[in-house]
Amino acid sequence: MEKKLALELKGVSKYFGKLAANKNVDLDVYRGEILAILGENGCGKTTLMNMIAGIYYPDEGTIYVDGNEAVIRSPKDAFAHGIGMIHQHFKLVDVFSAAQNIILGINDGKRYNISEVNAKVKTIADKYGFVIDPAKKIHEMSVSEKQTVEILKVLYRGADILILDEPSAVLTPQETEKLFAVLRKMRDDGKSILIITHKLHEVMSISDRVAVFRKGEHIATVNTAETSPAQLTEMMVGKKVELNIDRPDPENVEGRLFVKNLSLTDTEGIKLLDDISFVANSGEILGIAGIAGSGQRELLESIAGLSGHIEGEIIYHNPKTGEVESLRDKNPVQIRELGVRLSFVPEDRLGMGLVGNMDLVDNMMLRSYSKGRSLFVDRKKPKSLAERIVKDLQVATPGTGTPVRRLSGGNVQKVLVGREIAASPTVLMAAYPVRGLDINSSYTIYNLLTEQKKKGVAVIFVGEDLDVLVELCDRIMVICAGKITGVVDGRSTTKEEIGLLMTKTDTSYSDSEGGKGE
Repeated sequence: MEKKLALELKGVSKYFGKLAANKNVDLDVYRGEILAILGENGCGKTTLMNMIAGIYYPDEGTIYVDGNEAVIRSPKDAFAHGIGMIHQHFKLVDVFSAAQNIILGINDGKRYNISEVNAKVKTIADKYGFVIDPAKKIHEMSVSEKQTVEILKVLYRGADILILDEPSAVLTPQETEKLFAVLRKMRDDGKSILIITHKLHEVMSISDRVAVFRKGEHIATVNTAETSPAQLTEMMVGKKVELNIDRPDPENVEGRLFVKNLSLTDTEGIKLLDDISFVANSGEILGIAGIAGSGQRELLESIAGLSGHIEGEIIYHNPKTGEVESLRDKNPVQIRELGVRLSFVPEDRLGMGLVGNMDLVDNMMLRSYSKGRSLFVDRKKPKSLAERIVKDLQVATPGTGTPVRRLSGGNVQKVLVGREIAASPTVLMAAYPVRGLDINSSYTIYNLLTEQKKKGVAVIFVGEDLDVLVELCDRIMVICAGKITGVVDGRSTTKEEIGLLMTKTDTSYSDSEGGKGE
């Protein structure tokens, strides 16, 4: 049976000033297929999907839906052609129910009847295997339930071409499998599904074909069954890339950072961290896994002196003096004055890590400006450091005098990680250091973290990709709702075991075997 074209792009281009985000792209999508959209950070894949969804309008080229030319100037136009996009960051009203969010913005000329809406939502959910209570409020939902609401929103509006942007980024392995099972049912029902993802194992698992992009151009579309992760990576970056993470055995392991019974409560009395105890060892990478918002960020900020009042102890064993120092209730400056270098790559890279309006050299100076002893600032060393980071991490920038805000998200991350590692820390805490980075750059960062481990640094790595955590880390600590639910060996654990711990409700756990040298 011959496949029917659902969507076709011919010669589509989009420019932002002189920059060509997409250049002369030809792409086709069939009915009843899942097409993965793959490419390096900044290659134009999201821009292209935004044009299909009506968020951007092409500067050149034509879009065809079911063989007919489609003029898509807004998301409303896209829905009129049966196209809906599910964004990575959900657009929901927390105080509304699932059904209210789904119906929001629809004007079909009929009188609003919540019972009818609930019934229709339930019918659609049952058809594809979604588990959802239409009357449940958004603020009461898990991340996967919120994502379900977003997908039902576009299905309710009659979309049969769905675009999903990094759909598994915030899901556990079990939730991802459930989502993929639903997507396969939708495909079998004749829906066309486009998925943007960086995770090659997901591409191989879920897609029928893969469209590869590089520097704004469509390189090729290949059948998933006829390719491999290595071939896809080579097409993406234009050269052969080794997709193996080196994990040497830890050497000279000693307890460097001891966290005991750490708790943190916000201004509304909600416990963000509850009785956290663990040890970070020198010469080891300790991974931290958990569903987004489980307390990972608050934990690292507490250690770095960036949180308010905390309970418990944070003890640092200084490798140079042999002294034991308490970090609790000290601010970042006081911690540095103790000789403690807690290099922190925060989740919010521009909000906390870098100043967007400052150039690369000035952002290098943020670490050391207070050491100045004259009216004039020495820019030679920071400039040299900025140039070294640009070269070593292949930062795409016109020069070190370029404001950071003009760089792509992935290049901002490279600057931030490079600066923190250059501080020669004894404890390096990295929160989502490869978020937004392409595969090639991600492996560069993994190797940098491993190099720090080999130098005797205690590395704490917060990551989203469980495959990476299992391959990179020596131990993995899992957090759920501000509590530790387990610590597992990175060499013997599985993604499934970690996924179960990420949603575990029984949190009676003590890290009695993880630390050394106290």
